[in-house]
Parts: sequence; C-alpha cells; structure tokens
Amino acid sequence: MLPPPLTPEQLYRQCPLEWLQLEAEPDEIAKTRPFGQDRALEALEFALDMSGRGYNVYVAGSVGLGRHALVQRLIGDWAQKQKQADDLCYVHNFGADDKPRALVLPAGTARRLRRDIDSLIEHLLTAIPDIFKSDEYRTRRDELKQRVEEREEHAFTDLVERARALGIGVVRTPSGYTIGPLEDDEFITTEEFSELPEEEQQQLTENIEKVNADLKETLGRALRWHEKLVKELKLLDREFLHLVLDEPIDWLRKRYQGLEQVQNVLEDIKRGVIEYADDFRNAGEQLQKKGLAPQKLARAREFIRFHVNILVDNGDISGAPVVYEDNPTYTNLLGRIEHESQMGNLTTNFNLIKGGALHRANGGCLILDAHRLLMTPFVWETLKRALRSRKIKIEPLETQLGLLSTTTLEPEPIPLSLNVVLIGERWLFYLLEAYDPESRQLFKVYADFSEDTARERESVAAYARRTVALAIGENLRPLSAEAVARVVEHGARLAGDAEKLSLHSERLADLLREADYWCRRENSVRVERSHVQKAIDQCEYRLRQRQERLQEAIARDILMIDTAGEQEAQINGLSLIQFGDIAFGHPTRITATARLGSGKVVDIERETELGGPLHSKGVLILGAFLASRYAPSQPLSLVATLVFEQSYGPIEGDSASLAELCALLSAVAQVPLRQNYAVTGSVDQLGRVQPVGGVNEKIEGFFDVCKERGLSGEQAVIIPAANVQHLMLKNEVVEAVRAMQFSVYAVQDVDQALALLTGLEAGCPDDQGMYPEKSFNGRVQKRLRDLEDSRLRLLQRDLEQLEAGKTDKKGGSRRT
Repeated sequence: MLPPPLTPEQLYRQCPLEWLQLEAEPDEIAKTRPFGQDRALEALEFALDMSGRGYNVYVAGSVGLGRHALVQRLIGDWAQKQKQADDLCYVHNFGADDKPRALVLPAGTARRLRRDIDSLIEHLLTAIPDIFKSDEYRTRRDELKQRVEEREEHAFTDLVERARALGIGVVRTPSGYTIGPLEDDEFITTEEFSELPEEEQQQLTENIEKVNADLKETLGRALRWHEKLVKELKLLDREFLHLVLDEPIDWLRKRYQGLEQVQNVLEDIKRGVIEYADDFRNAGEQLQKKGLAPQKLARAREFIRFHVNILVDNGDISGAPVVYEDNPTYTNLLGRIEHESQMGNLTTNFNLIKGGALHRANGGCLILDAHRLLMTPFVWETLKRALRSRKIKIEPLETQLGLLSTTTLEPEPIPLSLNVVLIGERWLFYLLEAYDPESRQLFKVYADFSEDTARERESVAAYARRTVALAIGENLRPLSAEAVARVVEHGARLAGDAEKLSLHSERLADLLREADYWCRRENSVRVERSHVQKAIDQCEYRLRQRQERLQEAIARDILMIDTAGEQEAQINGLSLIQFGDIAFGHPTRITATARLGSGKVVDIERETELGGPLHSKGVLILGAFLASRYAPSQPLSLVATLVFEQSYGPIEGDSASLAELCALLSAVAQVPLRQNYAVTGSVDQLGRVQPVGGVNEKIEGFFDVCKERGLSGEQAVIIPAANVQHLMLKNEVVEAVRAMQFSVYAVQDVDQALALLTGLEAGCPDDQGMYPEKSFNGRVQKRLRDLEDSRLRLLQRDLEQLEAGKTDKKGGSRRT
C-alpha cells in the first residue's frame, strides 16, 4: 500500500502563542534560572560544594551553548555565599635574602599592614636621626669615648715613664710610634749611638726591645678597649633605638594580635631596623639637608626590604574570588619574578614578585578554557603540579629549562585552595582521559551541557522567557508574541528536530540582534515575526554562495540530475554538505549495474578509496539484504556495481543506502525508476528504513533544483518515516506542498519506497517464499533465477566440453 504524502502540518510544527506565557515582569524574566541544563548545573553545584580532593570540574559542550556565561553566573552566585578569600603577600626574609617569606592574611589586612609599616618607616626616618642628635645620646657617647681615651692616654703615659727609666724614649707620631735611646731627654743620633761603648749599646738595645714589647702589650690593651667601646656604642645605639622603636612596634603587635605571621614580621622588622640603623641615620640627615619628604625616602632602595609586596588584595571583594583567565600562559597562571637593570646587571628582589591567576583565584574559583590551556606549552603540567601539591610555587620557566643565568629568588610556596573549572569540548575531555589518566584524578566531575531540550509547553514557555531576557540584556526593541513564536520555531530548526529546541544561546542572541537591526531599518516600534524571518533569510543568503554554485551547475547540466521521466538503475540520492555551521543538501545521481557473476556487490567508491567505513558498511548491508530476501536457498549469481556519479571527493555515511538499494534492485529487475523523486534514508538487512541526519536540508536541496526547473506537482522526496518528527522545512517548501506542487513521502521499508519509485506493487511472498510474478519483488526474484539458470547452463556446457575432451584423448583423435 502506497503511503500518503505528508501534510503541511507534518512538515512544519508551529508554536502556539498560548504556550509562550510572556506576562511576567522584565526583572523576573531576566532572573529566571537557565533551563535545559539541569544536569550540567547540578554537576557544577556538586563540584563547588565538594571543594577540594580533586573535585574540580570539566564543563563539556559545543561552542555557542553559552557555557561561559552560565558557568560564571552560577559560580558568581555561589561565590557570594562564601567567605572572603585571604590576602596574599611576600615580605623580605632577613635570614635568607633570596627566599622571601609568604604571608596569608585575612581579607583587607595586607593593605592595612603595608600602610602601617610604611608609616613606621617614614616615622623612623625622622625619629632615628633626631634621637642620635639628642644631647643625652651625645653626652653618653662622649663619656664612653672619653673614658677609653683617658685609659689609653694613661696607659701611654705609664709606658713613657717606664721607658724613660730605662733610658728609652717613646714618641707618638702621625705615622706610628718612635722608640730610641735618650740623652738629656733627647734622642741620640745613630752616630752618637755607635760611639757608645759596646756594653752600653747592648744594654740600650735590650731596653728598646723591652719597651717595644711593652708598647705592643699596651697597644693590644688599647685595641681591646676600642673593641669594647664599639660594643658599648652599639648597645648605646640599640638602647636609644628602642626608645623610638618599642612603642610603635608594641602598638602594631596589639593591632595585629592573633596573627602569628604578622607578629613574626614585626619582630624581623625590629631586628632589621636595628641592624640597618646607619641607613636610617644617613637617610635622615640627607632628608634634613635637602628638605626631602620622608615618603620619598621610604621608597629608596635601601628600605625596600621593609616593604610589603601585596600579590592579592581581597579587601574590596565580597565573597570568594572568581577569576577567568583568558590567556593561560605559564606566567599568567603561576606568576612571575621580574628583573630590573642596575649598572648593566639584572637584579631582582621580593617586591618584583607578581602574582598569577592561581593567586587571584585562591580561596575561590578559577575558570580556564581547556583548549587554550593545553595548547600553551608547560601550562597543563604546571596546573596539575599545583593541584596535586596544593601549593603555588613561583618558579621562572627559564630556571626549569636551565636557561636563566641571572640572580633570581626562591619564594616560599603559598597554600592553594580553589576550584578549577575547565571549559572545553567533549572530545578533548575523552582525549585527556585516554592519554593522561591523572587528569581524571584531578577533574573528577564532568558537567555535560545539553545541545537541546524537549519542545513541550513548559520548555517553550521557558525558552520564550529566555528569548525576552536576552533581548532585555542586549537593550533591543521589545518582541511581539509572533516574533517570539518564530524564534521558538527557529530553535527547533536549529536542533534539527521538530520536538526539540536548540540551546545554542549565541545563535539565538545573534538572531535577536539581526532582527532588531531590520526592525530599526523599518523604524518599527517592536520586533515582529517578519523581522525575525528577514534576519533568518539574510543570514542564509550570506552563506548560500557555495550552494548556489552547485545549483547553477545542475541547472546548466554540468552536474547531471534528472527531475522528470524514468531511468533504469538510476536514482537521485540526497547528500549533505557541511562547512562548519553551514549545511545544505543537494541531489546526487546514483547508478547501478547487474549482470551474471559470483554474488558480489562492488562499491566503486570503496574500491577507489573515496568511500568511508560507514558508507562501505551500508553497501555491504545491501548485499546481505539481496541474498537473504531473494536467494535464501541458492547462490546469488550476479555481480553488481554501485557508484555516485560525478563525485570527486570522499563520501561518508549510510544515508544513501536506501537510494543505492533501489537503484541496485532496479538494475536487477530491469524496471525503470521515476526521476522526479529523490530518496534519502538508511536501510538495515531486513529492508527497514532507518532515520538519517540533515533531512530538512536534503529536502530543501532537491526542492531548490525542482523550483529552478519548474515545479510540476509530481516531484517529491522520499524520507524515512522516523524522520517525520524532525521536519521543520522552510515556508516556501511547505507552501508548495500546500499548493500540491511538491510532495514529501515517508516510508517505513524498502517496499514502500519501490512502490513509489516504480508504480508497481512490491509484492508479498507466499509460503514458499515466492513473490507474485508481476510484482517488483517477483521480477527481481525471476531475474535472479534466470541468472542462476544461465550460470548452471554455462557450467553444464563446460562439463560437457571437459568430458568430450577426455573422450577424444582416449580415442587418439580430437574433433575441432
């Protein structure tokens, strides 16, 4: 029984206006929860609540689903409910200059601490020089020096007296001490000494040696007195430094009570100020001489060690931080240690440590693009290492590669606690899982965004609200109910299914923007259905050039496609061409041959390596169907060939297997097929027709060819019955069907398709499996029997010739 053509209502499912429910206030519409992504959003919420132990999340889905916006919206709501993240700082390590110490402080504390310490340094730049200029300090310092000088002078006087008693004089000169024999309190000359008796000379020499030894001992005692003086002066300096240090330091300790790290920093600063007190004294004197501001001197190089380098200041952030790193390079993610040129050399210090995205997101959530992350060298391993160790360790990449020869630092690692959200496509997640099993341990949650949702009353209402919310967010003109309904219908078209709605928000937003553009061009107050349709048509027009070139080639008979008459073993199949988001269908001529052979179906595309594995599978199924239906108990005595004519590129998929089977059976039965029909559909071994993709584009591709040549009312497309639910055809196709100028048929098996293509009944087998002789299947069966009979006759002839040849050899003669 022939299936009836589909009605216009089956070709396009309109959206009832009463389903839209647009009565809600704009604010309520804008705040509606995203629909259709419950599975992914629940996975995200689960990962955020688990927080740690590898429960980071991979957000999967195709581009245009609005993953970034939805993820940031959900994570932003979550972050507002979390406590503020800590501030992160680095300070100078007075015990090891190249290993700065990390500080993790409550939010807002770092900023206050830096301000307080800067104020302390500025205060000390004036207080320390003043205290060292005080009368009390100078008096006590002079007393210490005078005491040592008096002791030194007394010791030298005693030495001189003892030497004089021995006849030796000792005189202090600018270049040292002079020792020599005396006569009448005057040094004698060398000539006078040589004239003295030898015994007296020897005695004087011995006395000189004694005095020299005594002088050395006296000088040693004086040196020890001076060393003691230096220590006493240092103690004096420290005593007076405590007068200006203790009170502000004690005040800061009370101010930051309970923060052990800050207490340690303050103790280090106190020791550092005492150690580098001369720097403060000299800078203070310079300040007074030149009239400089303390704030300027506080930033001088010698005082850098007292500063606080704030990497992250969360004082103004409410809740946990949410960071999206658009360019996840090594330094942008991990941070860096900068260098500055000084006297031709590159130097660095802890103030040149800069934080990365991991620092800014610490205590919150870090969002990254998976593809960009994996395309950047060294970043994936760096991120895994940080997540494994739960520490952020800033290491210059050049150091890891052994390329850095300048001085660098080894900052203390900072504890890491955050959620990482990777956003990427599905294939990338499975590729990671296959080639890096460790990734599954660090990203345990998989949030898969849906491509579409069911087209039901509730979801249509939610989709309509989402459409209005997008228009409000983009500051577009208001949408009429008819315009929203057209957007909903286009959402089903994008989904390729009349019972689904596409969730690709980017395409939806683009459609609304372009509809608003055409609305403004017409100076309309609101966007109507016609404006939405205009936006759809113009978008297709911009992308149709390649399709029009193919249509032109068909119109000029460069690509040979028949749309009228009948041809044996020839049929119009429907192919889908896709370039990124651009997809369109066009007819392709498929031909077949059948002749006596060994039961093989030859796929020319496969033999020339143009056919993909799915296409080859479809052709193999045809051979299995042919043998099982028409020759279940005898050999299949034919060889058949199939080819896509004028195809010059790879062919993949099995959506043409129904058309190939019909062409093959036409070649076997020697029955012509109607060329005003085009066929798409997959077929199984039992002859049942299976659904295929791109059915809307395929129907429209054949319709465009027929429209170019003139619609006769007899042209039609045969599709699988299971694809009826996917139909959302263009308005011109629906109207042509309504005017009975074009038809679409849906078939459930190959027999229905053959009945439409040949005008013959397919026929049903009897108890012996025999089909009626005049039915199409009967003709196929008869032809196969004839081929088998021919094969048997040829075999019989060959046997007879073989036997005759043997007889001739026995008789000694041979007939020719």
